[in-house]
Amino acid sequence: MALTDTAVKNFKFSGAPAGDKHQDAQALYLHVKAAGKYWRMNYRFNGKQKTLALGVYPAVSLANARKGRDKARELLAGGTDPSEAKREEKAAKVAAGANTFKAVALEYQQKQSKSTAERTSAKLLRQLENHIFPSIGSRHIAEIKPPEILKLLKQVESSGTAYTAGRLREICGRVFRYAIQTGKAENDPAAPMRGALEKRTVKHRPALTTKREFGEFVLDLRNTTLAEPLTKLCALMGLLTWTRPGELRQAKWEQFDVDAAEWRIPAIVMKTGKHLQAHTVPLSKQALALLPQLWELSGYTDRLFPSQGNGGGYISENTINGLFKRMGYQDRQSHHGLRASARSLLSERGWQAEALERQLDHKEADKAVAAYARSQHLEERKKFMADWGDLVESFASSQNVIPLTGAA
Repeated sequence: MALTDTAVKNFKFSGAPAGDKHQDAQALYLHVKAAGKYWRMNYRFNGKQKTLALGVYPAVSLANARKGRDKARELLAGGTDPSEAKREEKAAKVAAGANTFKAVALEYQQKQSKSTAERTSAKLLRQLENHIFPSIGSRHIAEIKPPEILKLLKQVESSGTAYTAGRLREICGRVFRYAIQTGKAENDPAAPMRGALEKRTVKHRPALTTKREFGEFVLDLRNTTLAEPLTKLCALMGLLTWTRPGELRQAKWEQFDVDAAEWRIPAIVMKTGKHLQAHTVPLSKQALALLPQLWELSGYTDRLFPSQGNGGGYISENTINGLFKRMGYQDRQSHHGLRASARSLLSERGWQAEALERQLDHKEADKAVAAYARSQHLEERKKFMADWGDLVESFASSQNVIPLTGAA
């Protein structure tokens, strides 16, 4: 006799070791055990007796269990083992889950983290999580179409962040290209978006580039009372070494060779990537003179610029720009802009442009050339960094005679 909904609901486990089987029709039955009620179907395939699991009651109703049975009978009639078909379907779903945009993007981000600075990798992850995953993260990467990418980017663009929208298009393109390389997709739907967005405006960091204005800034920095000694020394070290703010903040004592007058920044810290060599920064006598003062303040740690509020951290990325703001230079000079100031002023003194670019550690388009060129121009860089130290020292005094070493 066929089962009814009421009967299925009321069946109780009898305590029998093997459970209780209640037959429906066409090999479908309900197997009642201590742990629950299970829909099963017995069948034969290639001469072997087999059992197909069709779900658990009440999640799968009697009507749905019968639909599963009927589908299995159709497969059998067509010469297909329903248990094997079920395994293949499950495997396809697992594969589809592994090939969502989010899954592929996280795989790409993890791969990239091995060859990029930690802060760059973390920034990529934040952009994915904040702007991209909510829209297309759950979509199968091979099924995403250009209109979906355009909708995502337009939403970001309409919020007034055109630069971010352009950046997100680039990130999406990198993920899709990785998917193509790994066989998870066949095309890049982000590629047609070039030109579909507003042209992003690049806002250059404030930097003083004339001798008079920059000289006034250096003199103001030397005389300021608006900063703690460690903050002022950090600003002066950045001024004298041309390093990026992140590289400066993460400086460690073990990286400094006083005898060679060099600061060797590990490649892992550099913006240009971990695949290159360490970046060597020649230290002028003025920069070397700051080290004993820094040692008195932070020599008890492994870091030159430890965070005052965090025993294991570094000075905040906003500390130096905050100082410049208090000095009244917020729209004229930034921490990162010190690099542009130095580059411009030394260029006027006739130093070779390529050597200046090497000192700034600007990325070489050709990676093979970059790996070779990283060590070039060191002797010339030592000379112009000494020239820069003398120039800054002259700026630090209105009479051009007071040494910078007393600035802290």
